[in-house]
Amino acid sequence: MNTKTETVTFGAGCFWCVEAIFSRVNGVTKVESGYSGGHVVNPTYQEVCTGNTGHAEVVQVTFNPDIIPFAKILEIYFKTHDPTTLNRQGADIGTQYRSVIFYHTEEQKVTAIEIKNQLDAAGIWSSPIVTAIEPYKNFYKAESYHQNYYEGNKNQAYCRMVITPKLEKFEKVFSDYLKE
Repeated sequence: MNTKTETVTFGAGCFWCVEAIFSRVNGVTKVESGYSGGHVVNPTYQEVCTGNTGHAEVVQVTFNPDIIPFAKILEIYFKTHDPTTLNRQGADIGTQYRSVIFYHTEEQKVTAIEIKNQLDAAGIWSSPIVTAIEPYKNFYKAESYHQNYYEGNKNQAYCRMVITPKLEKFEKVFSDYLKE
């Protein structure tokens, strides 16, 4: 059986939050935390944290578009972080926390621009969406301790105070799209 998949790479602040959300979406087959969009080959977490590598903390999401269309993946992405703050998410500040979509195909680019414009026009947020839409050029998988971080560290303070409330909101708003 040949299952159709697509991949997109998202930056939306701390990758632990974004990974925890997309790992719960029905039709998503793989989520990996990593670094993308920079000029340093195979950067470390410590290097990316300086903001000097040009990379964003990202998740690479592989999904089946027959189960969940790319437009819905984008809606989840936009509505589970603040796409109106430049180079920051909450207390995380710096270019490594920027809101960015690294598209893998021309079709993804067109859809991302369309959804961004529709959401901006809907006036959901009090400020304009600043999410960058850029061509995918690289992805470096983050260190193994960053993978599936939330699942192994739910009692850690950051997880309890930041990720858990975000997940609860996500699960309420997007309940139709959760894995069984």
